[in-house]
Formats: sequence, C-alpha cells, structure tokens
Amino acid sequence: MTGEKRLRGQQPGSPGHGRRDYSALETVEVIHDVPDNERICSGCGAPYAAFGEETSYQIDWQVHIVRHRHRRPTYRRTCKCQTRGMLVAPVPAKPIPRGMFTSGFLGRLVVEKYVLGRPLERIVAALSNDGFEVSKGTLTGALKALSDLLEQLDAAIRERNAKSAHLHIDETSWKVFEAVADKAGNRWWLWTFLGPDTVVFLIDPKCSTRVVAEHLGIDIDAGSLEPGRQLLISSDFYSVYQPLGALEGVDPLWCWAHIRRYFIRASDAHQELRSWTTSWLARIGSLYVAHHARQALETGTTGRLRAEEDFTRIIRAMDTARKAEACDPTLHPGAIKVLATLDREWEGLCRHEEFPELPLDNNPAEAVLRNPAVIRKNCYGSGSIWAATLAARIW
Repeated sequence: MTGEKRLRGQQPGSPGHGRRDYSALETVEVIHDVPDNERICSGCGAPYAAFGEETSYQIDWQVHIVRHRHRRPTYRRTCKCQTRGMLVAPVPAKPIPRGMFTSGFLGRLVVEKYVLGRPLERIVAALSNDGFEVSKGTLTGALKALSDLLEQLDAAIRERNAKSAHLHIDETSWKVFEAVADKAGNRWWLWTFLGPDTVVFLIDPKCSTRVVAEHLGIDIDAGSLEPGRQLLISSDFYSVYQPLGALEGVDPLWCWAHIRRYFIRASDAHQELRSWTTSWLARIGSLYVAHHARQALETGTTGRLRAEEDFTRIIRAMDTARKAEACDPTLHPGAIKVLATLDREWEGLCRHEEFPELPLDNNPAEAVLRNPAVIRKNCYGSGSIWAATLAARIW
C-alpha cells in the first residue's frame, strides 16, 4: 500500500526469502540431557519416562591448521638372499619440492589472495590468530614456486583459447611495481580473452595491437589469418582493435553498450542534448529488446522471423536518423562528435545483424574483469613481474 514504511533488508515474498536449508553441512550431535538424579518426581520419587526430544541448531565456524607428520617404517632383511637389504615406503609427493605446505594449503592460499583479494599481511595475521605463525616471505616464496607449477597448464589453456572462433576481448590498467628496461612508469595492462570454454588473462607492459596479435597467433603484416580460419571478435572500438578489423578473416563486432555511453556522456556534458540523447537511448533500447526476442525464439518460427524483421527495421531507422542528423547545420557540436564516432564504427555495430546468437555488447568480458579489478583496488596491482604472471594464471 502506498505510504507504508518499507521494512529494511530482504522483503517477504521476494526470491530467496526465508530460512535456508543447511542440512548438507557436517553435523555434530551435542546432547544436553537432564541429570539422572533430577529425572524423578520431587513429590513421590517416581521416575520420568522418555518423551521425545526438542531440537535446535547452531552454525559453528572452525579453522584447523594441521601439521602432517609423515612416518615411514623401515624393514631390514632377515635372510641372506641377494635382495634388497631394507624396505621403506616412497617419500610422499610434495607440490613444491622441499616445501612445507600441502596442495590443500596452497589452494586455500591462492583463493584467499586472488579470489577474496586479501593481502598477504592479512593472511599472515589470520593464520596467526589460528595458531600458525608464518612469515610473509615464506608465503611469497610458496606463491612464486606455485607460478612455475602452473606454467604448463596456463600454456595449454592459452593455446586452446587462441583457437576459438569467437572471443570477447577487453583490457584495463594494472600496476606492476618493478623497473623494466624501456618501460617508463608502473602502468601495465590486464587483458582478458573470453572464449566459449576458456578464459585467458594476460598482464603486459603495453596496450597495443601486438598483445592481441601475439596471443591469437596473428601476423598483422600478412594482412589476413591463416587460410580457412574465421574469427569473430567482440570488443569496444578502442584503437588497438581497429587494425584487427582490417584483416581478412576477422569480423569485429563492436559493442553497443560502449556507443550508448557516448550519448550519455554528451548529455551529461551538455544539458541541452538531453532530449536528443533520450531519443537515441530509446532506439538502442529497442534494438536490445528485438535482439533478446530473436535469441529467445526458435529459428524458423513466426515469432523469430518477426523479431529479426524488427531488428533489421530498427537498424535501418537508426541509419536513416544518423545520416539525417549529420546533415543538420544546427546540430550541437557535442552531438556531431558522437555521430562521427557512430559513423566510424557503424559497420562493426551493424555486423551483429549477421550473428543473432551473439550478444550485442562486450559486457561478458567486462564481467570477467570485475574480480581482478576489485583486487586491484584492494592490493593496487602487483609488486613484481612474477606476481603479476601468477595473478593472471590463477584468475
């Protein structure tokens, strides 16, 4: 009812509201029984009979730091045969030779640092609170060794990712606080390549087409992919991706969400463009509605054909509007600038019409970058090149 005060927190009736089921958790029975001498009537001394029970639950949080002591009994020969004189079980395998940590400990360590984003200082403090005193240097050494262990797996994932027929690609800045020859400053770049079944992160000192080309095994100078290969690239229309669109065999699918931001920024900077921006946002919104409709409907159905016609009609209407507005001598300079960008990237934006199964934007790649971006804010990058390499391999 209008005017009623809304309760704080999750609202009754909303998805997920109510008690959760924790029956899958390990359960420890704790029995709280009445003492024997109290289970008798205080008046006549007759005993009380069992009559069911009352049950309640609590959730406990326990952290156990355990030291594994590996004992290997030895056995000597009791005969005079020419066989082995002593028997002993093999030395237990260790993920890091001569290391002190189990694979479980190392797995928890990388989750704490690279998934939860906790700096090593806080991890050391947390371990200390649980009874395990360890130095930051010891954990750093373990992580450095772990990076080498992941190298082959990382290479295999990169190889498979590079052969994908469709990739979402995006990049963001990343700090690496290590001096490198011919590199001014600490600003590096974190790249993400999102394929159908793999995700690759690269941290590189440069933000250039070379990074993308090297990962994909593309020779830019050749002007085309190897014979028979086709590659779809979903990205924003940043300058580093433009040369890829000129290659034969590469189809760039520019991001509609990015061009939408240009219209929003124009109205934010110039209030007189708000009505103009609203009209363009409505067109783009209609395009997304038609796109979602054609994705949801079965190919060949009447509804799917109608959604495809709607999509094409909206694209044609946008094309007509942008050309007409570009010829308007009274158009605001801010709008002219946005339309110039739209005109320059129009071919890559319209190419989505040929690939209805693919998203209109590059939001999947941005979503994948979200966790590393949060960690960047918490830890402000990486202290060394090996640490940056490990971060990319872990994510």
